[in-house]
Amino acid sequence: MKKVAFIFPGQGSQSIGMGKDFYENSSLAKEMIEKASDVTSIDFKSLLFEQNDKLEQTEFTQPAILLVSSIAHRLFEEALNIKSVFALGHSLGEFSALVSAGALDFADGVSVVHKRGKLMKEACEGKDAAMMAIIGLEDEKVESLCQKARDEGKKVWAANYNSNGQIVAAGVRGDLKDMESVFKEAGAKRALLLNMSVASHCPLLQSAQKPLENALADIVKDEFVSPVISNVTAEKYSTKKQIIDLLPQQLVKPVLYKQSIEKFENETDLFIEFGGSVLKGLNRRITKKPTISITDMVSLQNSFEQFNHS
Repeated sequence: MKKVAFIFPGQGSQSIGMGKDFYENSSLAKEMIEKASDVTSIDFKSLLFEQNDKLEQTEFTQPAILLVSSIAHRLFEEALNIKSVFALGHSLGEFSALVSAGALDFADGVSVVHKRGKLMKEACEGKDAAMMAIIGLEDEKVESLCQKARDEGKKVWAANYNSNGQIVAAGVRGDLKDMESVFKEAGAKRALLLNMSVASHCPLLQSAQKPLENALADIVKDEFVSPVISNVTAEKYSTKKQIIDLLPQQLVKPVLYKQSIEKFENETDLFIEFGGSVLKGLNRRITKKPTISITDMVSLQNSFEQFNHS
């Protein structure tokens, strides 16, 4: 049997219509969407399936993505009952990974990331926060340019290590705009402000840490069917204490996604991404190990083929 690792996307993977095929063809998906709506008072049917502006707002984006990822994972697991060698999520996706590992109940997961989104929004209010994708520069170069900018009083940090030559920076919008020409002069192919109103994984989110820690303390469990890899350390963890310690840190520390894949790729034959395909794209630039994405009933069915022949 193939060894598999489960991976879960973060913000940026959302789109109107995601999860609709699951909803229309699976009673379990229907139940999960209804349950998520009940615990958050969010109408997920209209949020996911009807045109709206809310899906781009972080307090709605986060639970929507966790919900669809968790549906995809549950449908896969109920059909095949395959456990992962480890689970890994990108930012918000780390919460989805914890749900898959059994350390966080699905409904609690939806609720806590809804709260996380609100806390992140509140932390960034009045700060004109933003994020910028930088393509074509080495990690060390981005880090040194951000450090130099901070020494000059600017608020910019490397926030997401996505793949070789792709980093996302976070900070104050005006300071990031000023850095656009700096990154390009240093050799970046692109330096592009993203459509985001929060600055994730940087010190601007410090005020959100303690409330998130308090919220987690009430709901996480000391039960892991597989270890989860921390975005903060790129190391495995499998205790309640580590969840409560690491996830609040994750708000203000960069996401070590690329480093995590590179460190643990040899432990798996196949990555399975649940609820999106963004990480599949990143993985192509990091590892030779294949990644399959499960986003609807057809891709779910196709995933079964990988195991029927292994």
